[in-house]
Amino acid sequence: MPQKILIFNPRSANAKHRIPNSILQVGAAIHGTYDYVFVDGNLESAPWSTIETYFKTGDFKFFCVTVMPGPQLKQAIPFSKKIKEEFPNSITIWGGYFASNQYAASLNSGYVDYIINGPGDNAFPELMNYLIQKKGQLEDIKNLIYKDSNNHTIQTSKEALLEQDSLPALPYDFLNSFYPLQNYLGKTFLGKRTFSYHSSFGCPFTCSFCAVVPIYNARWKGKSAEKIYEDVSYFKKHYNIDAIEFHDNNFFTSKKRVVEFSKLILNDGISWWGEGRIDTINQYSDEDLRLMRKAGCKMIFLGAETGNDEILKQMDKGGKQSGQMIKDFAKRMKEVDIIPEMSFVLGLPADSEAQVMAQIDWDIEFIKEIKTINPDTEIIIYLYSPVPTEGSKLYQKILDAGFSFPQQLEDWISPSWENFDLRKNPLTPWLTPKMVDKIKNFETVLNGYYPTVSDFKIKGYKKSVLKAFSALRYKNGLYHYPYEIKALHKLWKYRQPEIEGFYQE
Repeated sequence: MPQKILIFNPRSANAKHRIPNSILQVGAAIHGTYDYVFVDGNLESAPWSTIETYFKTGDFKFFCVTVMPGPQLKQAIPFSKKIKEEFPNSITIWGGYFASNQYAASLNSGYVDYIINGPGDNAFPELMNYLIQKKGQLEDIKNLIYKDSNNHTIQTSKEALLEQDSLPALPYDFLNSFYPLQNYLGKTFLGKRTFSYHSSFGCPFTCSFCAVVPIYNARWKGKSAEKIYEDVSYFKKHYNIDAIEFHDNNFFTSKKRVVEFSKLILNDGISWWGEGRIDTINQYSDEDLRLMRKAGCKMIFLGAETGNDEILKQMDKGGKQSGQMIKDFAKRMKEVDIIPEMSFVLGLPADSEAQVMAQIDWDIEFIKEIKTINPDTEIIIYLYSPVPTEGSKLYQKILDAGFSFPQQLEDWISPSWENFDLRKNPLTPWLTPKMVDKIKNFETVLNGYYPTVSDFKIKGYKKSVLKAFSALRYKNGLYHYPYEIKALHKLWKYRQPEIEGFYQE
């Protein structure tokens, strides 16, 4: 009787060299208890062929997929549908942000059977115990969404986040038996052998535009500094890593943990990058920040979002973060030599088209002011893409404006909805083509005048030529039809880190 488990990581646009922590976490939960295999779509030339080969042995029953919004859906959706068509007795289990936030469309598809709603450290093995050994009751498994025998959607209660140090070690050696770990260590502007790592889960904040909020409900738990350093030291010793990308939703939540980790890694010659909040890190002392820089912290990704205090309040970032704080923080980062990578979200709904455009113009000028204060500030521009944060005033506002998500799962893999999830071309009714063009054209001019430091191939004369071609436009606000800059970007294969990541061949 088939009982084996296939754990699949679908291909992402920027994750070829990123260790798939999500499926490692799933594997760790059942390691030594159930038989399973990994399939990583980022390293497979023909992942469906590999998956199908496993299932044709007759040994596999469970197809388990981690599903993030955007490019991963291009494999997660058709592969899950094929599995159900070719192997109708199989059971498909989805986890990840997309599955949790869009569970209705997922379950209504007819080919997704269960959804792990958030962390699966306990939920996944308990579900396997139920399905394989007939132990327990479905309704008692926390962090689970499924349909009962009456076709009613059941969403069980959420489990408290577990102490991260108490969780089983990730099965790196087991992953290595499928895909050599050195294949995940790529070259970035941080270093020649960059290691991706997840040290915490959740985020203690409730930003109304963030997909993490409905899943974690303002909860956060992180590994200790000692545990992080133990894992880093292992990869330093065995794989000679020289850089780390921390892919936590909020690496800097605990100042104590960050300071302790900085002291531990101080003399290891490792550069690192992580994500945090301006109002959180602004509470660090200058001494803390200088210690982090000395310990290898090269850049921090920060959600600036907007310089408009009223809109920050709509986003539930008001009260602590402000436009003035963003400017002051950019100056602080310059003084301690850490690059602030600030993301801005443009194109939120307003009462009229004129108000939407006025806010876009205002944010463009604010971004230019930030670049004046600290020219090294990296700017990432997103177009506002709604997430189902039920109960928030902003989400109600976008519903009132006529926005709705696709009801059919397969609609999510249309080109327009893929771009929606990349926050580059949202299908929001209040954004006109003229507004979208202005934002994208400004982004092109900005990336010409200030090429990203993360694209280490754009340097020397290339950087000088881009800046010269963009100077008149940038200084005079002439953003229409920047074809000459686009041509240079295409010629030199300019990379945008928010789409393509840091890794370069």
